[in-house]
Amino acid sequence: KRRPRSASSCGSHAVAAMAPRREAGLLLLLLVLPPASAGLSAYFGTKSRYEEVNPHLVSDPLSLGPEAGGSLPASCTPLQLRAVLRHGTRYPTAGQIRRLGELHARLLRHAAGDATCPAAAALADWPMWYEESLDGRLAPQGQRDMEQLARRMAARFPALFAARRRLALASSSKHRCLQSGAAFRRGLGPTLDFGGDEVEIEVNDFLMRFFDHCAKFVALVEENDKAMCQVTAFKEGPEMKKVLEKVASALCLPVEELNADLVQVAFLTCSYELAIKNVTSPWCSLFSEEDAKVLEYLNDLKQYWKRGYGYDINSRSSCVLFQDIFQHLDKAVEESKSAKPISSPLIVQVGHAETLQPLLVLMGYFKDDEPLLASNYARQAQRKFRTGRIVPYAANLVFVLYHCDHVNTSREEYQVQLLLNERLLPFRHSNETTSTYTDLKDYYKDILENCHFKEECEFPQVNITAVDEL
Repeated sequence: KRRPRSASSCGSHAVAAMAPRREAGLLLLLLVLPPASAGLSAYFGTKSRYEEVNPHLVSDPLSLGPEAGGSLPASCTPLQLRAVLRHGTRYPTAGQIRRLGELHARLLRHAAGDATCPAAAALADWPMWYEESLDGRLAPQGQRDMEQLARRMAARFPALFAARRRLALASSSKHRCLQSGAAFRRGLGPTLDFGGDEVEIEVNDFLMRFFDHCAKFVALVEENDKAMCQVTAFKEGPEMKKVLEKVASALCLPVEELNADLVQVAFLTCSYELAIKNVTSPWCSLFSEEDAKVLEYLNDLKQYWKRGYGYDINSRSSCVLFQDIFQHLDKAVEESKSAKPISSPLIVQVGHAETLQPLLVLMGYFKDDEPLLASNYARQAQRKFRTGRIVPYAANLVFVLYHCDHVNTSREEYQVQLLLNERLLPFRHSNETTSTYTDLKDYYKDILENCHFKEECEFPQVNITAVDEL
């Protein structure tokens, strides 16, 4: 029987082991704020607007951007498109709304009518319009995100999105994902007849919420506080302490009245107001760009240890989705070789940031030379693992399979491109944006053949600590 490790095992040893006046105040705040949270919006992590990764969409939501063309020869015809999407812009969850209500109530108690504390008075005067019933639901902006994404995708791949082509649409069971799927279908318009007016949306949590079905992940990461010890340590570290003291001072609150979670809620409220309403919230006034970088790191640290490279099980649990993608690509190749029509030319699936992030990690993308730790914030300033760049609202990973004529070898007949957020993503094995299908399968051969969801996710019923198991 192994002895449980102490909480201090979050050090380097464990990481090695674990792979009127108020109105005037408000007006003053709004006047000094830069437009649209400039300087902060690049640091909202998973709560980032899609426009942060594709700024050209701000002026033209249907623009295909600088990479409208591809690098494939003209003799290549797209056979199949497989898209995994994150839902569009959503409202905060009930838990976040509760914490915001708690913070707002404290400001009302301490600062209402206090002319000596304009920031707190202005925020006490801010109308708290979020209700718990909104609980993570898709916002109207989220519907627009999806409709416009569908229109751009159809413009980029007109041959695949032609009339009478079959569209297979799947979603997680979450309301925001189902609504996103319906909005995507609407975006394609009435002119496209996908074998009926209404495309049925298949609910498939096994693929879109694989993490819920993985007992090992749930027990050792999701429900294990020790697995997030780096996050806890950073919340208590010097960088967050500085932000905490600054925010407490701005709000004229005793620092004991605040904690890292409440400060993060204030910061996320700034992000929600921008994403949902396209306004600069007075909550943004509490933070400088340097503060925003610290709070982004806190968000990224959590994603890294819960959905990223922190533990192998985070990404290994996604192999069920990865293998399913290749099974459909294989089938399209077989059908093409037999001169049969492609039975599934368009497969669009709507999930979560938690669906896409582990999948990209499984494929080896955005991996830094050293892990993200509570102690290396400064060294990670140029990190690759920045969730706001990878999985903003409406993030999308698209596999496109092509058949190419006039090729030198049979190996080159079937080629693939990968797009992340509508930009060509270089392949890990070649650093090129086009790969033969054979080379791609060879590179991921181990995952395709040896990653078995049932075995990966089986939770061993033996008396060991969670940290040891990881």
